[in-house]
Amino acid sequence: MARNYLLYDVFTTERLAGNPLAVVLDCDGLDTARMQAIAREFNLSETVFVLPADNPKHRNRIRIFTPDYEMPFAGHPTVGSAIALTELAGEATGIFVLEENIGPVRCAVSKHDGSTFAEFDLAKLPEPLELKADPEAIGAALGLAPHEIGFENHRVAFWSAGVPYVTIPVAGLEEAAKIRLDNQAWSELAPRKSEWAFASPYVYCRETVHHDSAFHVRMIVPGTPSYEDPATGSAAAAFAGAIMHFDAPTDGISQLWLEQGLEMGRPSRIRLELNVDGGNLASARIGGHAIKVAEGKLFV
Repeated sequence: MARNYLLYDVFTTERLAGNPLAVVLDCDGLDTARMQAIAREFNLSETVFVLPADNPKHRNRIRIFTPDYEMPFAGHPTVGSAIALTELAGEATGIFVLEENIGPVRCAVSKHDGSTFAEFDLAKLPEPLELKADPEAIGAALGLAPHEIGFENHRVAFWSAGVPYVTIPVAGLEEAAKIRLDNQAWSELAPRKSEWAFASPYVYCRETVHHDSAFHVRMIVPGTPSYEDPATGSAAAAFAGAIMHFDAPTDGISQLWLEQGLEMGRPSRIRLELNVDGGNLASARIGGHAIKVAEGKLFV
């Protein structure tokens, strides 16, 4: 059976930048094992499988797979799928719900100046998790000296908005550029996000390359081998917890742009929107652009 698929670059307006995503349509008859095998064939950080929604009021159900396991939710697959499904329907804008393993996710898609933008509400707000590892040991696993970790009042922490990340503040761009993950050291101290995977380090600094960015970030996926992710929406969702804790933004809506992927030649921009009420995070949204790169058929 031939199944259509689309390739999008997400969190960018330029092709061959941002984070690549495969969106597989026509998924009737595919079981979990087959989806996992297809995701391994694409070998991208994530592949999305589009299914009919369980609730007829919702647009679609999507399942998100890395080459090794299924995710409860992820940012660039949500943004990319929302844009792909809107464009596939011949629509310029739309507000709808995608069903993900984490729960229903409300998405809004709009088009401006020839580029398509999507944002989604976090299904789960970030929460702090216990981090037993010593911050200096965490820094050492990334090749950082103790004096290079932290800035202002920001310290190493552990946050999750559905997917957990160790958030690691560094002094500036020079320190962010030098990180190198020691997989062995990381596996000995990092918390697990599941029985088969460790939580990833999410390195950030206030110093940025672009003047309109609030933070410069990098995310490394542990493994053999480890690899860098060019744009990580689920990490930005967790990072909202660190921003709330350390920066204590005032009540109202704040929009922060995060730059990522510059060191690996795939520049990305993620918009993080915080809605603060009474000093607490009432809601948050992740947004970004996406552009179609390719389309084709799978003969499986």
